[in-house]
Amino acid sequence: MLDHVARTILIGVGATFVLDLWSLFQKQVFSAPMPNYGLVGRWIGGFPHGRFVSSNIAIAAPIKGETVIGWSAHYAIGVMFAAIVIAIWGVGWARHPTFLPAMIVGVLGVAAPYFVMQPGMGLGVAASKAPNPTSARLRSLMAHTVFGVGLYLAALASATLLAN
Repeated sequence: MLDHVARTILIGVGATFVLDLWSLFQKQVFSAPMPNYGLVGRWIGGFPHGRFVSSNIAIAAPIKGETVIGWSAHYAIGVMFAAIVIAIWGVGWARHPTFLPAMIVGVLGVAAPYFVMQPGMGLGVAASKAPNPTSARLRSLMAHTVFGVGLYLAALASATLLAN
């Protein structure tokens, strides 16, 4: 069980780190803004008070610790997606990773922002209320594709690191 948990954490954190490197690359090369995980933290910070939907999270009142909450959630969600891959394909996949399962979970994982996060933060389903919905959708899809690649790369790295 410890092996299973260690692999899940390493893969999830590693894949999320790959996604963060992608964001830094986009910032440096294309001057794209970095994701604001503080806003995610602001949204999640409303949950204990019964606030699951915001009309516009960007103008909602800031909460104490929102940046830490948001970044922690970002990495915890990455671990959750790694757990999904391992739950479906088994810990054997983590020991001998293949590309397709990682990409399936990465790409299909775009449903989470499209149908949960973006509506909850006031952007509508699949960012329909964003200033440029098509661009927002494509950025989300690309990020989840990169995350899928990250799942595979992190699984390869953890398989080598935890070889038994």
